[in-house]
Amino acid sequence: MNFLRYIFILFPFFAFAQISDTVVDSTQVEYIIVAGDSVPRTSIDLDEVMLLHKLKFKNRKERVRYLILRRKTLKVYPYAKMAADRLDSLTKHLATLTRNRDKKRYTKKIQKYIEDEFSKKLKKMSRTEGQILVKLVHRQTGRTTFDLVKELRNGWRAFWYNTTASMFDISLKREFDPLNVEEDYLIEDILQRNFQSGLLVNQKSAIPFDFYDLTDKWVHQKTPKDE
Repeated sequence: MNFLRYIFILFPFFAFAQISDTVVDSTQVEYIIVAGDSVPRTSIDLDEVMLLHKLKFKNRKERVRYLILRRKTLKVYPYAKMAADRLDSLTKHLATLTRNRDKKRYTKKIQKYIEDEFSKKLKKMSRTEGQILVKLVHRQTGRTTFDLVKELRNGWRAFWYNTTASMFDISLKREFDPLNVEEDYLIEDILQRNFQSGLLVNQKSAIPFDFYDLTDKWVHQKTPKDE
């Protein structure tokens, strides 16, 4: 990523010479082999850290909007992550099966498990929470909820799923698009902040985008409307 920043903290290794009869314990040093030479490694690898901008709100309404979106995003993200994990497990296990009969049997088993696991919890979600979940499923899997239902069940059921959801103003075909939809960018901002705080378990997005580029567009650059 062009705009991705990394923080590397280097700890130089100093050897202090002493004229003393005291025996000094040797320090274990890791060496890197470069073109046949042993080079002492004097740095410590750290996890990548994303530098996030300080949150600023124009008014109280904007702040309340963000906090409500944060609460709903934190609530539904674990389900989107779980769906991605289940789909990954399904794909990997299916690759080990050779007979179509075994594949259909295993797929049906996963279908029932997912439906039983999600159905009661999804019924308790509000319309906006359901729509956020649909978008996050796309973020985590790279496929819309409609396509997943169509793949795991059939086109007819996917059609009715989408029709039923539309009655509640929820589209199963909705994609996660932080580049063009401001709310999706705010959702991504919420995710990144809570990945860093440890409140959410980080799962890389299946949708390619540069968060810093998004921030430049939605935060740092003023649009004609803002002016």
